[in-house]
Amino acid sequence: QVQLVESGGDSVQAGGSLRLSCADSGLPYRAYHRYCMAWFRQAPGKQREGVAMLHSDGTTSYADFVKGRFTISQDNGDKTLYLQLNNLEPEDTAMYYCAAEFGYGAGWCQWFIRRAADFEYWGQGTQVTVSS
Repeated sequence: QVQLVESGGDSVQAGGSLRLSCADSGLPYRAYHRYCMAWFRQAPGKQREGVAMLHSDGTTSYADFVKGRFTISQDNGDKTLYLQLNNLEPEDTAMYYCAAEFGYGAGWCQWFIRRAADFEYWGQGTQVTVSS
């Protein structure tokens, strides 16, 4: 059974930082040599949108609104996925989700062409609230 579990969400003031984590179990890393890990977010009344993506070859891709403030990374040992959020803005308030998809190359793993429906595996989300 596949499980993705996010943590690290919190309420912070504008300009603050958070580090989100996504621990997984049961993902088919052994069956596939290529995979795409992603962070999405969804604010109330809005569609789920891609934030950052990381391919198994190390390639990363970020949404334009990130503006160098966020960093996606993955622990090579236990495969925990991270999203470092710096200089947070009230507009970053949302539920943040991690997602995974397997079997595609780095060209597939780009935030501007991938949608939430493209990913098979999802966590339950962690809430980030930024106050001004």
